[in-house]
Amino acid sequence: MRFETFIALRYLFALRKQSFISVISLFAVCGVALGVGALIIVIGVMNGFSTDLRDKILGVNAHILVTSLRGGIKDYKELTDETTKVPGVIGVTPFIYSEVMLSTRTGVKGVVLRGIDPATSDAVLSLSKDMVSGNVENIESRGDLPGIIIGSELAKRLGLTQGSEVNLLSPSGRSGSAGFTPKVRKFIVAGVFRTGMFEYDSSLGYVTIDAARDLLGFKGDVVSGLEISVDDVYNVEQISNDLRSRIGSFTVYVRHWQEMNANLFAALELEKSAMFIILAMIVLVGSFSIVTTLVMLVIQKTKDIAVLMSIGADVKSIRRIFMFQGTFIGLVGTLLGFMIGVPVSLLLKKYQFIKLPSNVYPVDYLPVRLEAFDMIFIGVAAFLLCFLATIYPARRAAALSPSDALRYE
Repeated sequence: MRFETFIALRYLFALRKQSFISVISLFAVCGVALGVGALIIVIGVMNGFSTDLRDKILGVNAHILVTSLRGGIKDYKELTDETTKVPGVIGVTPFIYSEVMLSTRTGVKGVVLRGIDPATSDAVLSLSKDMVSGNVENIESRGDLPGIIIGSELAKRLGLTQGSEVNLLSPSGRSGSAGFTPKVRKFIVAGVFRTGMFEYDSSLGYVTIDAARDLLGFKGDVVSGLEISVDDVYNVEQISNDLRSRIGSFTVYVRHWQEMNANLFAALELEKSAMFIILAMIVLVGSFSIVTTLVMLVIQKTKDIAVLMSIGADVKSIRRIFMFQGTFIGLVGTLLGFMIGVPVSLLLKKYQFIKLPSNVYPVDYLPVRLEAFDMIFIGVAAFLLCFLATIYPARRAAALSPSDALRYE
């Protein structure tokens, strides 16, 4: 590099430092920082909401359901043995599903009744982890009354606590001279659970399979189906196909959680993409501020640039310096955005000081989950937008003609 070019580059670095402290440069940095920070927080909340919702759904419901095409499954023990041989399956438990009426002295509420096997349910369901009083083992008959585990919102609504007695009315019954009489059985509240999802906590009850059979009038050793847990929740499609091949001789229907909740998670993914595009506009505004800053600098320093070019600075050097300046503004704004977004997201995650009404949203707090891929993507996207914003001003500065710029000086 010639001595004149070296002097020109040093002089342009001095121009860059002077222009960076301008008000417009600060606005550009703030615009990029706010955009990146908002993106990190919102995408973290969307990830947390989706993950938390998935975990709550899969805590109450199994990863894969095997149900009968003809009512109930009689040979479910043999079916269970075949299911456990499928690679990826880590837990299998039978269940009975029905809707009944729960009545007390204080009111009546329709509930979803699920008969479970306490010995095998822990391998599939998160009921034991969700208990706030009592335990799953208490669901077995206590004296003359079978036990039932109910949700916290249901218990609160009907004023029930552990040890309270309730009546369950089954749709199965008998017809007599006085008309249809539903079957009624008395249960004792053996425990209360809380999942954090209002829908489940207000309308779900667990009893043993034997108690459910007796209440619903099932004859023989029959269940509604099997609940299955797998080692990889995102590989349920392949495991379900292997399961169908393995138990093809049984007249059953296999469904997994992605099929049963496809619309919900598709809507969440669409909302996440839409929020990313909307908030990326803030970063785009910041990048336009970079264009404004550099264009004004080119106009202000036209004579200086012409002098530098006349003493040896080449076109590439001028273009490189202006591109470096705009990129530097974008880099500082991106780093400041991370310094804003990441700490705020971690504070939201740790202290959960933003509460949500549980009867409106499926969760009662604002969940946050930061993923490395999203952080890298946000940083690269913001930096790329800022870099692209430098191309036009840099080309305009490099296209200056020294003779035209100095003609009237």
